[in-house]
Amino acid sequence: MTAALRFDPIRLPEKCEQLRKEVRAFLAEEIAAGTFDPHKPNREDTDAPEFSRRVGAKGWLGMTWPKKYGGQERSFLERYVVTEEMRVANAPTRRFFVADRQSGPVLLKYAPEHIKMDILPRICRGEICFAIGMSEPNSGSDLFAAKTRATKTDGGYLINGTKIWTSSAHIADYMIAIFRTSQPTKENRRHGLTQFLVKMKQPGIKVNPIGQITGQYEFNEVVFTDFFVPDDHVLGEVDGAWKQATSELAYERSGPERFLETYYVLTELVRAVGPNPDTRSAEGIGRLVAQLHTMRRMSVSVAGMLQAGKEPVVEASIVKDIGTVWEQQLPHRVRDLAAFVEETATNRETLERQLDFAIKTAPKLTIQGGTTEVLRGIIARGLGLR
Repeated sequence: MTAALRFDPIRLPEKCEQLRKEVRAFLAEEIAAGTFDPHKPNREDTDAPEFSRRVGAKGWLGMTWPKKYGGQERSFLERYVVTEEMRVANAPTRRFFVADRQSGPVLLKYAPEHIKMDILPRICRGEICFAIGMSEPNSGSDLFAAKTRATKTDGGYLINGTKIWTSSAHIADYMIAIFRTSQPTKENRRHGLTQFLVKMKQPGIKVNPIGQITGQYEFNEVVFTDFFVPDDHVLGEVDGAWKQATSELAYERSGPERFLETYYVLTELVRAVGPNPDTRSAEGIGRLVAQLHTMRRMSVSVAGMLQAGKEPVVEASIVKDIGTVWEQQLPHRVRDLAAFVEETATNRETLERQLDFAIKTAPKLTIQGGTTEVLRGIIARGLGLR
């Protein structure tokens, strides 16, 4: 093995449980006010700017960041609790989630001070949205196959090329993207990639929506044509972004959102079977809950490693791989168990509607955060198997 693989058992401290109560109370108020319906994951109004600002006002965005940038200097475990409760409630987090989860930490580590002072407080206030520019046509999740060019010019770079599967690009204010600034070498195919901060909604950028079978438009194709990026928007080392991007993905791949995206069908099934389920339903639900508990323990462990300043790239990839497979299979397992639910169950119609949406949305879960094949390659290298 080339690296020690660890999932240390971590118990959430009491302050996290107190925070959980606060988040649940806030979400209950938002639901009562009609901000969103937790039983409708297929809603169209997934962009909720005012909700985003209210979450920011609570101090729940940029929670782990320094106070000088608008953060709260709280722990990764506290942030985990907020993320978990938002995901379980099907809250409309699209506008702030990527910025809070990974774009902000990248800026904290690599951006010039004046950019940090400008952008990070606005993320913390829930005012701006970020997208991630990694995947490209014909390269899948192979980050190092990126071909979109950044050519040096006076005062910055000209960008030409295309990014694809870019979530939220149609509403994003900024994107953190990987562009090719020079060719890879024979010795290192990772060489030649540079990370940039891109201000969206500017000349030279065209965003084309990619429709999904659910009827939603979450993914996008983003085309750059002689788009200018100033020198001070280069993040980190020129030609050396591969390490930065790999570390960034530890944030993207390990959170509870990686196994809770179709979770709502499980809770709806529990409501449908009621307090006295038959043996088959009880066994099936028990098995699913046990699997969920195991993934959650692994995910919390990664949050603890991030809190300790570590970069658990392999462990995060394992959480993402296992979580994606589980949440993709969950709607089908729930549908099998739902066949034995009484037709008179009060939430039968809601369960059927949720299953229809979950089964349709499940395929896209493999794309976001890295495909299963790429993740298993990362895991294999981390274990010294390739």
